[in-house]
Formats: sequence, C-alpha cells, structure tokens
Amino acid sequence: MMENDKYSIPLSNIVEEFDLQVIYAPDDYPSRTVVRSDVNRPGLKLAGFGKLFDPDRIQLIGKAEYEYLCSLTPDRCLFSFTNLVSDKPVCIIFTTELPISDEQIEVCRKYEVPLLRTKQRTSAFMAALIASLNVSLAPRITRHGVLVEVYGEGILILGDSGVGKSETAIELVKRGHRLIADDAVEIKRVSATTLVGSAPEIIRHYVELRGIGIIDVRRIFGMGAVKLTEKIDLVIVLEQWVQGKMYDRFGLESEYTEILGINVPSITIPVRPGRNLAVILEIAAMNNRQKKMGYNTAVEFNKRLMGQSGGDGEQ
Repeated sequence: MMENDKYSIPLSNIVEEFDLQVIYAPDDYPSRTVVRSDVNRPGLKLAGFGKLFDPDRIQLIGKAEYEYLCSLTPDRCLFSFTNLVSDKPVCIIFTTELPISDEQIEVCRKYEVPLLRTKQRTSAFMAALIASLNVSLAPRITRHGVLVEVYGEGILILGDSGVGKSETAIELVKRGHRLIADDAVEIKRVSATTLVGSAPEIIRHYVELRGIGIIDVRRIFGMGAVKLTEKIDLVIVLEQWVQGKMYDRFGLESEYTEILGINVPSITIPVRPGRNLAVILEIAAMNNRQKKMGYNTAVEFNKRLMGQSGGDGEQ
C-alpha cells in the first residue's frame, strides 16, 4: 500500500477544464501548480486585513470584490489590488466576465501572478472549482485488488494473489456489470464519507488471467463493460475456505474495512470449488443496496425468530 500526503495539479489543467481566459501568464506558467483545494474570495485582504491570507489558494474576484474596488479612489483601488497581488497568490481569477484594467494587468505582470477570467457566475464557478480540486488533490492510496460496479454498487474485491479476483471480475463483466480496475486500484478520499476508485492509466481496462495472459476488456466486451471511476460502497475479501473455521451465517454483525480513515462495509467470503462467486457478489451488492435503503434482512429474520420463540414460550 502506497500513501502520500500532498498532491498538486498543473494550473494549466484547471484553465483547460474550465475554459478560462488567460489575461496574463508569466514565463513559468506551464510549471505552476495548485496544491490547495480551498478557494478564497479576498475581500478582507483587499480591505487591508491580511493576517491569515494564504497565497496557496486560488483567489476569486467576484462582483462584491469588484464593486468594493470601484468604490475606492483610483489610487486607493490600485493600492488595494497591489496589496493582494504582492503576496503572490497562485493565481487570480475574475468571474462573471468582469472588466480588468490595464493597471491591474501591469501589477500582475510586475509580481508574475497569473491573471485569468471566466464567464461563469462566482458562486457556481467556485462550487465547481472546489469539487474538481477535491478530486484532483484528494488523499489517496493504491491497493492490490479489483474494483467492479455491480447493480450500481462499487465493490472492491480484496484477497491473496491467485484466490480468483480477476476471474470473478470477468464473470461479472460477462453478466453485464462493469470493470473499473484490476490488480491495482487507486483510491481517493474525495470527501469525509466518500472513497472513489480508479485504475492507473497504464493498466486501465486490462485484466490478467493466469494461463491466458493480459486481455483488453474494453475491446472484447465493448465500451459498456468498463468505467473510469466508481464510488466504493462495499469491500469483499475473498479467502480460501478453512475447514473448521466459523463463518458468519446470518450477517447480524456488521464488519468494516478502514480505508483512508473511512469505514467501508465489508464481507469475508470463503472460496472453494463449486461456489459461484459472481452470483454471490451480485447478491452481496443487492443486499448492501437494500441495507442503505433501510432494510436489513438479517435483522428482520432475527426478529421473526425471536418472535417465534417468544410465541412458543407462551403456549
């Protein structure tokens, strides 16, 4: 398992993703990166309070900030804007296609701060930008396993090498479900409750089957058989059947696997000849979805048993 603490995304990627207009770009613009997912509207900084100002954040100038600058005298307006730019934020973005003066462009050129503009309204753009940065800069790990989508549920299949993870994934694909990753799964924590998995680009859509080799799932089964990313809703651990070991037969006890600080519902499934793992995983996916919708079969069955035994005791 590999884990890093800090990630970055090229500023040029954000410009391309959101179709931003580049008003000014310094010579080292292609190497500029963004390392913070939180975005700032620098009203306090423009007003003169910069004690907690963080230049690593993208700075948005919306209508409120723009109208504040317009309310100042020309000299004071330029001083206020220079006070923001002189701290060299990662970039400044004017929203709502607001006009930018030649003086403001010159200030950004002097301090080599990228100056961008978008047609989008401030609130909508800010929400979309933060959502995109949360994914791009999310904490992440790589786990050895397989990620598939079954009936809309993202299932992360874990287990020792050779236990049958890839073969189960292929059988699920044949049954109409979708493959996200085989062998290595890149997992990102995109929110306090959500994990999203994907495949490293070099092995995306490929599966290794022992005795056959590498196969391209997208070419053999079609585009509908693969997916780029999927939320992880359930972890299934496959292990060789151990004679005499007690396995959960009712499902009353909830198990969880901790990944990046998030507890994901988990099931351990013993593997032995004759067990159709694809069908078992389909049932597990539907059962997990049912639990999220408020119905737990094991609990309801246990209530029936307790009610039956209580009735027998009264007779």
